[in-house]
This record gives sequence, C-alpha cells and structure tokens, in this order.
Amino acid sequence: MVRLLTFLSTPGVMTATGCAMLPGVDHMPSDPEPGYTTRAAAMSLGVDPEAARSRVARWVRRTPVVDSGHGAFGLRDSVAMKLECLQYAGSFKARGGFNSALGADIPAAGLIAASGGNHGLAVAYVANALGVPAEIFVPQASSPVKVRRIRDLGAEVHVVGALYDDARIACNERAAESGALDIHPYDAPLTVSGQATAGLELMEQVSDLDTVIVAIGGGGLVAGLAAALPDIVRIVGVEPEGSACYRAATEAARPIDVEIHSVAADSLGARRLGSISWDIVSNRVESVLVTDAAIVDTRIRIWEDARLVVEPGGATAMAALTSGAYEPARGERVAVVVCGSNTDPADLVART
Repeated sequence: MVRLLTFLSTPGVMTATGCAMLPGVDHMPSDPEPGYTTRAAAMSLGVDPEAARSRVARWVRRTPVVDSGHGAFGLRDSVAMKLECLQYAGSFKARGGFNSALGADIPAAGLIAASGGNHGLAVAYVANALGVPAEIFVPQASSPVKVRRIRDLGAEVHVVGALYDDARIACNERAAESGALDIHPYDAPLTVSGQATAGLELMEQVSDLDTVIVAIGGGGLVAGLAAALPDIVRIVGVEPEGSACYRAATEAARPIDVEIHSVAADSLGARRLGSISWDIVSNRVESVLVTDAAIVDTRIRIWEDARLVVEPGGATAMAALTSGAYEPARGERVAVVVCGSNTDPADLVART
C-alpha cells in the first residue's frame, strides 16, 4: 500500500538579475542560490524554473508524491514516487505546454505541435483550456488511445510517417504555412522551464532527497529536473535499450541520431537528444539502460502493487530499480518520476 507524503512549505521566488533576455523568453532569469550551478548554466540558455512556476501555477496540478512502502515492486527499500501520471492530460507534458503557450503571443491560427502522443495530448489540452485552435502531428507509432484523446480534446490530428521525426518535418512545414505557434516537445527554453516545475515541487515534497530517477526521451524533463534540483541531488536518466539517444550522446560527446525499436517508443522515441537538454545534463546525469522486458514487467508490478495505470514510458524509470540496472546504497533516499499514464488499461485490469 502506498502512503501520501507530507508537503513542505513553498520557498520564496528568487531575485532577478540584470541578464540580457534571450529569444522566446519574456522575463529576466532569476538568480540561482548557492549549490545550483546547473541552474545557472540552464539560465544562460533561457531556462528559468521559478518564472515558469509563477506562470503555470493556476493551470497545472501540484502532483502528489507517495511512498511505495516496504517490499513494493520487489524492492528492499521504499522509494518516493512523483506521480506525474496524474497530471492534466496524463503526463508532465502539460507543464511545458502551458508555459510555452502562456509565455508567448498566441496567433489566430492557434497552437501546433509534433508529438509521439503525450506532448500532443498536452498541447491539445492547453489549447482547449485557453480556447484556441490546435493542430497536432503524430507518427504511426503513436498509441491509438493517445490519438483518440487528442481528437476528443478538439484538436485536428495528422498521422504522418513512421516515427516522431517524420511528424516533426510535416509539422514544421504546416507551421510555416499557417503561422501557428509551434510548441516543441523538449528542445525549447520555455518547454524545459515548464518541466522544471516538477522538480521544484519534488524538492519541497521530499526533504531528504538523495537521488532522482527519471526516464529520458528527447530530454526535456531530465533537463528541467537538472535545472530545478540542487547539484547535490544525483539524477539518473533511464532509457530503453532500443531508444537510447542520451546514452549515444554521452558516448559520442554530442547528440547524434539513433535507431528506435522499443515498447516505449511512442513516448521515449526521440531519435536525437535535444541540444538544450544536452547542454544542461551532459555533465550531470548518469545514464542507465533497461530492456523492454523489464519495462513491461515493471508496468505490471506498478499496477499490482500500487494500482496505478501507467504507460511503458511511465514505467521505464522504475524499471531501473526493479531490474537491478540501478542499485541504491542502503539508506539512499530515492525518488522515481512516474511520468505518464496514457495507455489502454485493459491488459492490466484483466490481471485483477
């Protein structure tokens, strides 16, 4: 059985500096506290977690953190679970979507985005909430559940190509034609800033935090966490073996294209890590790989032990623990970001 953790008080907003504003950023970056050198680097790229929190506070959920309990998921020690699977539109992506839309002038053509599914859902949700039109481009690999939900939110959906990059090309062409505001799923300062708000919350919710484990797709969430969390907190980035653009970047010392073959491809299927993410996380985040079998098994365990319905991408971070790919030291306080729930629960419920 999981146990809800106590929320801590919210710290004050940091003071502003005289830094020059960057393109696409409508505020002056806030001054990082001592112990936040990664945040300082992120701010030089236009990423500002505190400004994003002020902007999106009324539009996104402060998602709960729950304690897994002793023995859950076959683990020796309890871990804290940050339930971004309970965020609006079913994933953390709503944070970056709202921050990007509210931080820019939205044209009459509305919003446009390319997505493996979750980002498209988030942008469709944002457009619906703000009362503007949206067009979403998704690849054939996207989950039918996600495509249906995007349409249900009122967005126009275009299914293009096999993988995300194919949808991205079509989206770029349409955005140039229509003039709609293109919200990138991970490689934009406002997007990364929005995802960072999950990290600000997590630090308030788990006071003795040592390590955060998070799945990596294009890198927006992990970069946001790196910008939000103090440098003393270890960040472990987890990827499927068949969709590992961050591992490839660490080996090549720069982002490079990779082939995608994974059960989690619809949410973690970026062929190349975002350049902003790389600049933020390359010297900060440890790389761990897990098998598709471990992801599938962990998704089932999360249902059976916590009664949470998560998608394969949402189970990937926890799979690092259940598979032994990452082994915490005794007493290490670990938090796992459970990042998405947009999936058909039928196969899980059938096991009840």
